[in-house]
Amino acid sequence: MDGTETRQRRAGELGLRYTLSTGRLPRASEDGPLSVPESQRVSPKPLGTELSRETALSIGLQGKKLRGFSCELTRSPCGVFPETAFTLTCQITVPLLLSGLGMMTAGLLMNTIQHWPVFMEVKDLLTLVPPLVGLKGNLEMTLASRLSTAANTGQMDDPREQHGVISSNLALIQVQATVVGFLAPLAALLLGALSTGELDFEKVKLLCASSVITAFLAAFALGMLMVCIVIGARKLGVNPDNIATPIAASLGDLITLSILAFFSSFFYKHKALGPAPYHPGSCLPPPIFNSMGDSQSSYSRYLTPLVCIGLMALTPVWVLIARKNPPIVKILKFGWFPIILAMVISSFGGLILNKTISKEQYKGMAIFTPIICGVGGNLVAIQTSRISTYLHMWSTPGVLPLWMKKFWPNPCSTFCTSEINSMSARVLLFLVIPGHLIFLYVIYLVEGHLVPNSKTFVVFYLLAGLIQVTILLYLAEVMVRLTWHQALDPDNHCIPYLTGLGDLLGTGLLALCFLISWLLSEAELDGILEPASGPP
Repeated sequence: MDGTETRQRRAGELGLRYTLSTGRLPRASEDGPLSVPESQRVSPKPLGTELSRETALSIGLQGKKLRGFSCELTRSPCGVFPETAFTLTCQITVPLLLSGLGMMTAGLLMNTIQHWPVFMEVKDLLTLVPPLVGLKGNLEMTLASRLSTAANTGQMDDPREQHGVISSNLALIQVQATVVGFLAPLAALLLGALSTGELDFEKVKLLCASSVITAFLAAFALGMLMVCIVIGARKLGVNPDNIATPIAASLGDLITLSILAFFSSFFYKHKALGPAPYHPGSCLPPPIFNSMGDSQSSYSRYLTPLVCIGLMALTPVWVLIARKNPPIVKILKFGWFPIILAMVISSFGGLILNKTISKEQYKGMAIFTPIICGVGGNLVAIQTSRISTYLHMWSTPGVLPLWMKKFWPNPCSTFCTSEINSMSARVLLFLVIPGHLIFLYVIYLVEGHLVPNSKTFVVFYLLAGLIQVTILLYLAEVMVRLTWHQALDPDNHCIPYLTGLGDLLGTGLLALCFLISWLLSEAELDGILEPASGPP
């Protein structure tokens, strides 16, 4: 099936009144060269009131015969907007800077809460941070990408259809958040047990309750935000693919970390308020019982299990709502593997964070981790969402366009051609260095004493950010082609993997930057001290 046939069918599916092929008839025919008198030439006119300012058709007539025509698509009624590199840069820059502000705030918050008693005692909470914060990539960015594709393909133009799409998608992410929120602490505990050889059941309950309620509330808040952003962008004539995912990240890290810190501290204090176990013959007084015969710690003992059971009990309700939309049913059945695998990948990034954050040579790691992971995740989610929308508009699942037939394209074709997705990849890559420089400057202004201030660190940090985003953008191109060829939706299957890889790459490269910077500073210090301590 060639590209023309595919585009013609998609135009019908998207509800266009007319299925038009752009082109011109030959300039010459049996009647001689085409020469259309001015009186018989039809000037460009919009086709119908519904397509006003969208499609212009020019027709050339000779006598009663059609001799030529041209059709220019200036704007699709379903929301495919012509974009230049300048337009794309303008639309992405402001949301990216706003997301950077949110990520910097999250980094400063994380640098503060790492010293709280609950985080000092329950070290596995730090391992839990990247998977939970990564839910914005696994769930909210995936939701934003799905809604953006639905808006751009006209599925949200009808109010009743819009309500069905929104309610089923919100119910889906509640199911996913509850399940992943329950599995994430188990992965963190397993990794912690493998590294330390210890497992405390009380910590298991605290981690599970904190994780489930954090994932549930963060998914609900960010899901509602994504719906408002996509609908608002559609009404304002802005491509939601360019702004939805950065704005999701702008508040995602901060909201998730705040909820996790609040509830984990609440459960920890509730647990600490209960009396210590009473042993006969000890010098401690027996526990005090209330009028009902319950000890003071009864409610504390059952609080965390009740939170987990209560939120898990709501899962069937969300499933019933989500099943009203057939595409969502397919995700409910087959969309778990990408999310769970992405959570496991992010957990390894959390393990790196857990092992490095308290060491002196990694001072400032807590501040920079949300930033480098968030920037990489934002940019690759934008690119993945754009390629997915492009394929939904101009092809059908299982059929790649002729110019995208290669599963493993040359990296030069990903970044250096005139094709629309290559142009967007260049723009996104161009934003990495300026974005990180702005974030670094603000961090040095606010908390300069908490982070390395050497030029060596800055150079290695910028290089790490550039390497991370370059790898992710190329993998996005490859993974979208592979999933589309398998008739899978890239919105659901690519973004979780890529944001999980972004967390792992970002955390690992950041730790390497701190280590190299510290080693070089130590070597420089030794070189200064050795001559001073030598013989006169």
